[in-house]
Amino acid sequence: MGWFFGAVVLLSMLVSVSGIGANWGNQATHPLPPDTVVRLLKDNGFQKVKLFDADYDTLRALSKSGIEVMVGIPNDMLATMASGVKQAEKWVKQNVSAHISNNGVNIRYVAVGNEPFLQTYNGTFLRTTFPALQNIQAALIKAGLGNRVKVTIPLNADVYESPSSLPSGGDFRADIHDLMLAITKFLSDNGAPFTVNIYPFISLYIDPNFPVEYAFFDGSSSPVIDGSASYTNMFDANHDTLVWALQKNGFGNMPIIIGEIGWPTDGDMNANVGYARRFNQGFMTHILSGKGTPMRPGPVDAYLFSLIDEDAKSIDPGNFERHWGAFYYDGNPKYLLNLGSTNTGALVPAKNVHYLSRKWCVMSPSANLQDPQVALSVSFACAHADCTSLGYGTSCGNLDARGNISYAFNSYYQIQNQLDTACRFNLSMITKTDPSTAECRFGIMIEQYYPSSVPRSGYPSNLFSLMASLILILVTVW
Repeated sequence: MGWFFGAVVLLSMLVSVSGIGANWGNQATHPLPPDTVVRLLKDNGFQKVKLFDADYDTLRALSKSGIEVMVGIPNDMLATMASGVKQAEKWVKQNVSAHISNNGVNIRYVAVGNEPFLQTYNGTFLRTTFPALQNIQAALIKAGLGNRVKVTIPLNADVYESPSSLPSGGDFRADIHDLMLAITKFLSDNGAPFTVNIYPFISLYIDPNFPVEYAFFDGSSSPVIDGSASYTNMFDANHDTLVWALQKNGFGNMPIIIGEIGWPTDGDMNANVGYARRFNQGFMTHILSGKGTPMRPGPVDAYLFSLIDEDAKSIDPGNFERHWGAFYYDGNPKYLLNLGSTNTGALVPAKNVHYLSRKWCVMSPSANLQDPQVALSVSFACAHADCTSLGYGTSCGNLDARGNISYAFNSYYQIQNQLDTACRFNLSMITKTDPSTAECRFGIMIEQYYPSSVPRSGYPSNLFSLMASLILILVTVW
């Protein structure tokens, strides 16, 4: 086994790990302008960023920033990329080559899909992911970028498993074993890394018997002993389960990137600021030590998930999905987090953020809680806004009935850019008195950002806002 550890240490020295990265998603009703986000990244010492698509304005904002970029191809584009190399060549020319040559964007990776083999997808992307990967690689080579830009597939940790529950029992999931071997060999042959997303929070979320302390890096849970290795946290054990899976199949020296790792701050009883800070700071301290894991000593290449909250993400996995950010939707930090670039741990907020007026939509004091329109209005508001901070164990879980209703009304009102028609529930009123509590934040929305591809025509900020408000008026009148 000594030769293996020696090879791993040597590989770790050869692999360049340029600081901590962040995932930057754009599933938000009011995203910050890309230039603002790039400055936020730089002000906080993030040296790498992982994107989920190839948005033009986002990539243009990263021009000459020096930030290393992983650009993404969404799952719904995999079939197109798999259909032929010409489609892949067109995509690479437009979304990689042009930004490198014309804009000086430091693109280093193309992420082909995002967790395409999740079991909840029921095999939807099993036949398209690998061909898409092959075609994108061929397109990069044709563009003369084969050595500079590497392909990878960010995979969920469920692509491997251990029947013994010990890392040394790790192997690829039985139903996709052959496919994973083919993909891993292809990545290895092309000098590309294996990218995996690891989420101890999800284990705690789906299993109430999961030992909470084992999720954290400073936990007091009993260690898991696997031969000569001792595991005191889930990340190390999960990571090394993958290392064992790779080793068993002939890829023991393959570089690993942690594509996503983090902890949400709301939307579940275990999703809170205290746990998020504890986990993320524990992870940062762990990787800044340079010790790595028992099976992979040395630097860890990782991207925190995520940078900023996204209030338009699907909540099918859980209400916590909209609260992964280290920063709120407006770029304000949620907690202290030392990323290794400062001694204070104070994250730097986004600069020059423009807010709408200081006013909120709340339930009218004269409105009757028993009014049959209350339930309909709240249901409508939450369906078109974000009520994931309401509920048991959440930041706004201690509000009374009127507070819950006001929160729903205000969320809709803010997302609709404070249009007067968005606060006409026949039960509501506009106030300039902040209804926030010590634990529950009633937000004020930031000004709408217009992508360069959207004309600034003077119409309401988006067509959906107008249509939803008109529907609300019709429902109220009816």
